Amino acid sequence: MKKLGLLFIGAIMAFSVNAQKFAFVDTEYILDRIPSYKAAQDQVDKLSAEYEKELEAMYSEVETLYKSYQNEKVLLTEEQRSQKEDAIIAKEKSIKDLQQKYFGPEGAVFQKRQELVKPIQDEVYLAVKEIALEGGYAVIFDTSSGAGILYENARYNLSDEILQKLGYQN
Repeated sequence: MKKLGLLFIGAIMAFSVNAQKFAFVDTEYILDRIPSYKAAQDQVDKLSAEYEKELEAMYSEVETLYKSYQNEKVLLTEEQRSQKEDAIIAKEKSIKDLQQKYFGPEGAVFQKRQELVKPIQDEVYLAVKEIALEGGYAVIFDTSSGAGILYENARYNLSDEILQKLGYQN
C-alpha cells in the first residue's frame, strides 16, 4: 500500500512538474498551536473519560452479579438459574448498547467531536485552500501522517503561513 502511495505521488509529480508549484503543511503542528483546538479536544477527551468510567462501573456490576450467580448456582432451581442468566445477559446487552450510543460511529463522542473540533479543522482547510489559490500551488501535501513523504525542504513548508492566516503567532 505504501509503494502504491509513493507511485501515485511520483506519478502526480512527474505529470505536473512542468511549471506547477508544490508545498506542504503539517496539520498536526498547526492544530497543536491553536488554543481553541486544544480546548475542544480536551472537552472531547473529558467526555470520553466520563463515559468510560460509567461503563467500567456497569461492567463491574455485571461481574459482581455473575460471581454471585456462580456461587449460588448449585442451590438454584433450573428456572431460577435461567432467570439469573437472562438478567445478566440483558444487563450486558444494555451496557453494550450504551457503549455504542456513546462511542459508536454516530455516538455522543463523535457528535461532540463534530460540534467542537470539526469547525476548527474546516477553518484550517479553508486557510490552506486560500493560500493554495493565492500562491498558485497545484498540490499541498499534509506531512502530519508522514505517509510517503521521504524528504521535506522547509522552504516549502506553509504551516506557519497557515497559522498566520488564521491569526495565530508561532
